Amino acid sequence: MAMAWALVGAFLCWSCLGLSGLAVEVTVPTEPLSMPMGKMATLSCSYSTSVGDNFALEWSFVQPGKPISSSAPILYFTNGHLYPTGSKADRASLLHNPPTGGVATLKLTDLRPSDTGTYLCNVNNPPDFYTNGLGIINLTVLVPPSHPICSRSGQTSVGGSAALRCSSSQGAPKPVYNWVRLGSSPTPPPGSMVQDEVSGQLILTNLSLTSSGTYQCVASNQMGSASCELILSVTDSSEGRVAGTLIGVLLGVLLLSVTAFCLIRFQKERKKEPKETYGGSDLREDATAPGVSEQASLRASYSKGLLEKSPPASTVTTTKSKLSMVV
Repeated sequence: MAMAWALVGAFLCWSCLGLSGLAVEVTVPTEPLSMPMGKMATLSCSYSTSVGDNFALEWSFVQPGKPISSSAPILYFTNGHLYPTGSKADRASLLHNPPTGGVATLKLTDLRPSDTGTYLCNVNNPPDFYTNGLGIINLTVLVPPSHPICSRSGQTSVGGSAALRCSSSQGAPKPVYNWVRLGSSPTPPPGSMVQDEVSGQLILTNLSLTSSGTYQCVASNQMGSASCELILSVTDSSEGRVAGTLIGVLLGVLLLSVTAFCLIRFQKERKKEPKETYGGSDLREDATAPGVSEQASLRASYSKGLLEKSPPASTVTTTKSKLSMVV
């Protein structure tokens, strides 16, 4: 009886070993991989199966934030031949070619920021379909921060508030931002300065004239740092009002001066104008025609002569009375 159970156990063990030979097992690192830009990345992948005529290997790539179903092939091995493909074809290769010894490790040279993403190692060996034949590796290409851009917004007058911003277009991992004030000027009080290292924003409140100065933003990560500078000038609004009033007064005086000058010049030009003269051919509204003038002159002379020749009134009366007596 004991011998029978021993034979049964040996058979079951042999069956397990036989079934395991029909399974595909792919092994990859569990930790994400990080490599600096420009270097070479080695993506380890090993498998266990009995390589036959139907053995196939494929490496593919998925961009960050996209599903695995949208993967694009990098290279594949089938029918004893290696076929690089896609945008990484000239930089991708296998550590062992052909990959028939259980090692399917991928090498990727001259790393670029666009190489950051998920890589899939897929081993297919029909009819071995029963276990995990897919390995997933996450790769991050480390990039130093690019030169940041500094900007400013807000009311930069006494008592106002201003926001200073700093941002780098590249950097992996994401840069951390830190604002500092350059020079020997005193640093604004902590209560009037709030800084966000993630967004790169510095908020300054209750500005004073002493808040003016040069501010520097430093963007940094484990690969390096870069900086930009910004000059903040705080103005006094009361000084602005005084300046505006003074400018208004000056413009008013200038306008009055120009007006007076124009009037004086107009008067001088008017005095210089010649008096109006009339030529022989000119006609005037109050002038009379030549013929009419001569006739009027003759009538005037005749009337004057008659007045001079007429006798006095007493003489006429006496003569009349004498005639009456004669009759």
